[in-house]
Amino acid sequence: MSKKKNDAGPMPAASAGLLRFFEEETEGVKVRPELLVAISITLIVVSVLAKIFF
Repeated sequence: MSKKKNDAGPMPAASAGLLRFFEEETEGVKVRPELLVAISITLIVVSVLAKIFF
């Protein structure tokens, strides 16, 4: 007599439900973190150079 695991049952709340939040797949534009950091640094450098030369 073994119990079957219920796959559709609720998961235990871990860290105030943050585990479930990050497990959900969201739709939208997916950008690699490296690309986002590179674009941010480029924008900062361009802004500083524009302030110096203009």
